[in-house]
Amino acid sequence: MKPTKYILLAFALTAFGACTEGDTLGGNDIDDTPTPDDTTEPGDTSGGEDNTFEHPGGPDIWDYLDRLAEEGPPEFSSRMHSCPKMTYERIGNILQSRGVDLNAQSGLSAGSLWRNGAPALGAPKLDVRSRESTEITTASAAKLFDIFAQAAPEIITAMPTLAACTVDGVGTEMFTPEGACTIDGIACLTGVPATVAHLELCNEMVNRASTTTKGQEIAVAALAAAAHTCE
Repeated sequence: MKPTKYILLAFALTAFGACTEGDTLGGNDIDDTPTPDDTTEPGDTSGGEDNTFEHPGGPDIWDYLDRLAEEGPPEFSSRMHSCPKMTYERIGNILQSRGVDLNAQSGLSAGSLWRNGAPALGAPKLDVRSRESTEITTASAAKLFDIFAQAAPEIITAMPTLAACTVDGVGTEMFTPEGACTIDGIACLTGVPATVAHLELCNEMVNRASTTTKGQEIAVAALAAAAHTCE
């Protein structure tokens, strides 16, 4: 069997050499001169005939060092700049502090939605000793907005009587008698100083609704959810 293998190998090599010679000497010369498309510049990372993979350029090491100096290492900055959801208990405290009755029995009340929405809001399951989830999920964000949407009428009505929303001894109104949003009302709702941009956004939501009342409720729900979805 060995002689046969050697004969076949010799035949294959001879045939290969003949093909090569025909290409180079038989009038079918192959021009191996690189075309402009085949040439690469130093540092070029594009794939080519001899390199079939694209290699995106690496990061600038100096930019990376500057970012580390400003933000700190990833394990530190990920904690500093992350956005955990508010705890179930804190959501209840915020609702109550803004005039919402957490013990309301109506199935569509904000208090009822909060009490029955504990699983969706990531509350701990005490029967299995689980910890409360800190991640914002689609379910938790949607449930929280539903709660604020139902709570909006209560918040609007209660705001002028709330001690937390009193300015110089005077209660704060969320809206003017004409239906426009107020800076102090937005600040009371969100817990942070309001800006002109907040005011403009609030008024736009009110004005674009089918009715002023619906617009006010949508504005309160949207601003409250935006302020309190993230811890």
